[in-house]
Amino acid sequence: MKLNGLLSSSRGKEALPGVSGVARVDRNTQRLLRRVGPGDIAVLDEVDLDRVTAEALVRAEVAGVVNASPSISGRFPNLGPEILVGAGVPLIDGVGVELLRTVKDGSKIRLLDGVIFAGEKELGRGVAQTPDSVADQMIEAKAGMIAQLEAFSANTIEFLRAERTLILDGVGVPDVRVLVKGRHALVVAPGPGHAQDVKRLKKYIAEHNPVVIGVGAAADTLRSQGVRADIVLGDPSGIEEETLRHAREVVVPAQPDGHAPGLQRIQDLGIQAVRFPSSGNPEDLALLLADTHGASLVVTVGFQATLAEFLDHGRAGS
Repeated sequence: MKLNGLLSSSRGKEALPGVSGVARVDRNTQRLLRRVGPGDIAVLDEVDLDRVTAEALVRAEVAGVVNASPSISGRFPNLGPEILVGAGVPLIDGVGVELLRTVKDGSKIRLLDGVIFAGEKELGRGVAQTPDSVADQMIEAKAGMIAQLEAFSANTIEFLRAERTLILDGVGVPDVRVLVKGRHALVVAPGPGHAQDVKRLKKYIAEHNPVVIGVGAAADTLRSQGVRADIVLGDPSGIEEETLRHAREVVVPAQPDGHAPGLQRIQDLGIQAVRFPSSGNPEDLALLLADTHGASLVVTVGFQATLAEFLDHGRAGS
């Protein structure tokens, strides 16, 4: 064998620098979170990456995260990027939506200094975030809180005006087969720490037998901990099929005109569901559902407690 041929072969087998992994690509972040696993590189499109999403990515042990949008837009100090870089997960920001079409789901990609590669071919580039860069942007983002507070207040007032009959009289709240009247209602949302709180409430659940309402991905958390959700309320595209099938009732949020984007998946699975037309967030709708149907006490888990948490969760008001 020729020496130069041997050297070329050895060089070809050398590992390329950077972080490599299988790309999991999806613009629907909740759907993406159901598919990512250890060593994967999550390719998503999420402006102002929130804490809950970041924690889910860290739990999934992803090798890296590529965001088509800015993970920190500067509107407010969102918490997700700090969690990712603090856990040592490489984060490349602002690569553009074209990359979601360029990178094929299931393909192997490599991250190095803000550049995305397939082998040695460059696919795109963005900003490689570091603890220092995130800290600097968070300081700047705090200045945007005033404008966000004004917008939040205005949107809340508009929500109250548009939905006053729903809020005050329960007009538009769907009927459900599950008996709620006179019982405690435990409403679990996918907020920070909700999984730990559910564990702590196991004794309460056993003693009081509340109506359990799982909002969005929190319904999956309940099932994973052996708690059956009586009512699952949320976009079905972000909820596991087994969770939907085991729920006693599925409620799908719909736009005020009745159009429910997530209804198609439910129909494809052959599961019965009712629509809940409103401009409110799923968390709001779950509380209205419990109150309107006569729950004697409503216990909440995973709900936002501060303005920063509301904004981090992507809530513009209500």
